[in-house]
Formats: sequence, C-alpha cells, structure tokens
Amino acid sequence: MTKTLHTVLREPKIQNSAPPLLVMLHGYGSNEMDLFSFADELPDELLIVSVRAPHSTGMGGYAWYALHWDATDEKFSDLNQARDSILKVETLLNELQNTYQPSKTFLMGFSQGAILSYAISLQYPNRVQHVLALSGYINEDLLPEDVSTNLKTDYYISHGTVDQVLPVEWARKAPTFLDKFGGKNVYSEYPVGHGVAPQNFFSLKKWIEDRL
Repeated sequence: MTKTLHTVLREPKIQNSAPPLLVMLHGYGSNEMDLFSFADELPDELLIVSVRAPHSTGMGGYAWYALHWDATDEKFSDLNQARDSILKVETLLNELQNTYQPSKTFLMGFSQGAILSYAISLQYPNRVQHVLALSGYINEDLLPEDVSTNLKTDYYISHGTVDQVLPVEWARKAPTFLDKFGGKNVYSEYPVGHGVAPQNFFSLKKWIEDRL
C-alpha cells in the first residue's frame, strides 16, 4: 500500500477477513496519537487507522489546512490546502479499502478533522458508511456544487455547549443540512468546551457498537 499520509494502526483484536474499518482525523495543532488514545476502549472488531495531517504547526502538531488572521483579526481557512488534504485522505481511504476489504468504513474526525470528514462524505457519497463528527461543522465552501440526494451515510454529531473555538451554533446547522440530502444523523450536546466529555465518548462508542 502506498503511504500517502503517515498513519498508526491497531489491528482488530478479533480476527476477521473483512474487518470494519475506523479512520481517525485529528484536529488543528494535534497529531495522529490524539484520537488514537481512544483505540483500546473501542470495539475489538475494528481495524483502527489514525492519520497525521500533512502540515506541521510546530511542537509535534499538524494541521489539515492553515488558519490565517487578517488585519481585523478575522480568522479564515486556507481552502486550497483543505481541498488538497481532502484528496489525500480520499486516496488513503481508497488504498485502505482496497487492501483490507472492510465490511464497512467509519470516519471519525475532531474539530478540523470533523470538517474534513463531512466534506469527504459529501464529495464522495457513500464512500464511507458512517461518520462521527466531533466538535466540528459543515463548511459549505468545501462541498460539491450538487450534493447527492441519495446519501446513505449516517452521522454521529456532538459538540460542547461552551466551545470557545467553534461555536455550538455552527454545529447545530448540520442536522438540518444533512436531512435535506437523506443523511441520517443523531446530534448531541455536552456541557464542555472544545473537547470530548466522558459521557460523549460512551455515547459514540455505543453508536459504533450498534452499527457493527
């Protein structure tokens, strides 16, 4: 398999010729070991692959795309880098699926990784069966002009009510958007900032288990 991006991998603890695949995309300034810290607590059936973003932010951190501030302190995203990262992740997904022939694919993203997960699932409809979007939102600038109305992917969406990085109001728009295109979804909020609360983790774990 050609390595398009650096990854860490946990083999299934229960052997299966077509294991369900979980691919993890971390947030801005983090790395592949962040979400991978969940791996030991997730179902034994899963083949888990955590991916490092391509752009270094220094101090062992990476990003899927750069964030810039203008003269008025308005923050904006480097959409060209974001689109390039989407292509890189899609290529990796294709390689993983061809290599392991998984029975189904889950894509889990946190923050910037969640933004990418939404975009990938909507640019390449039904390439992944399940998306977990943690503390993220749908950036419509990264979507195709015509989103498929035959979306079979389902979504687990969670957000902190006091998120100081990405406002919860942004996340709340996702269910309505996905409903328009047939994307099944469950949405939940937790009284935390930009992170995953313990009860949030138990909820997403059960959501995965119910789909194995």
